[in-house]
Amino acid sequence: MAPGTLSGLLQKGAIWGFIVLELIFFSVAGEFLSLSDKAFMDLDNMLLLLKQSAPIGIIAMGMTIVMINGNIDLSVGATFALAAIVLLDSMTWPIFAGLGDGVIPVAMALALLTGIVLGAINGFIVWKTGVDAFIVTLGAMLGYRGLVFMYNGEQPTSHLNWTLVDLAEAQPLGLHVATWALLIVTVLAWLVMTRTVHGRNAYAIGDNREAAVNAGIRVGPHMMLNFMGIGFLAALSAVVFYSESGSVNPNDGELYELWVITAVVLGGTKLTGGAGSVISTLGGVIAIQLLRKGLGHIGADTETVNLVIGLILIAVLFLDRQLNIKGKEALKA
Repeated sequence: MAPGTLSGLLQKGAIWGFIVLELIFFSVAGEFLSLSDKAFMDLDNMLLLLKQSAPIGIIAMGMTIVMINGNIDLSVGATFALAAIVLLDSMTWPIFAGLGDGVIPVAMALALLTGIVLGAINGFIVWKTGVDAFIVTLGAMLGYRGLVFMYNGEQPTSHLNWTLVDLAEAQPLGLHVATWALLIVTVLAWLVMTRTVHGRNAYAIGDNREAAVNAGIRVGPHMMLNFMGIGFLAALSAVVFYSESGSVNPNDGELYELWVITAVVLGGTKLTGGAGSVISTLGGVIAIQLLRKGLGHIGADTETVNLVIGLILIAVLFLDRQLNIKGKEALKA
């Protein structure tokens, strides 16, 4: 086996093997420990799992690209909440009073624009100041969350448009709209990363930024586009989720950045950049949702779920590091 091959297999294939093990374990354990009569792998249960994976999964696709690029975005949870507020509140603005249900696409566009603008601010600061994206987006996370609270105090923002709810609850071809949104975003992200110059440049910049600059890649604008992309996807996630729920609390989206990063890392994307796959990220998202749902199925509490996922994440990072060290030693030999 060539050096690094085992590490590559870990990143690209192991997550799907882990998902299979999860399905087997929770199906068997559920027969003895579950308080529900419904089987864990019941079709309706699996379809609901995919739907519940969508909010984190949509953002995770953008985070994968940003992390492959060698950056990170900690502000996605706050962006998610602010875009949701704009979506729901803008439908009540007097300026749109005469539009009827025509206000729905306008509100969606404003929410998506909010995500793009917030992402552009992050990307522009990272580009022009040279400050590490971790620091920039940490500050943005606090700042954008402050805007959320300034917008409506500590009160929830609510507006239930039944036409929008009907659209969100539709199930074309048996899949929820949220699931379709996740699958479409995954396919588009995969095409960008595997079939375009932008995708190839993302890997090159993440692997060696100085070499990318010497090769003539415009690193700053490239990174800014990726931050705008993840901002757009955080807002899209909010549009998908809140179209159905119709109410957003100012604390909504907290810790989303941690769940998203966990899913991306479990899928094999390196924190240091230069390697990763959106398809494997989809596996990471599903694996986390399976753990959350499966442990709940057998009676575990939320604290146990978080502990298990945290331990698994640490184990994956440690194993990946060891495999990379062995791969480098084999290359030197």
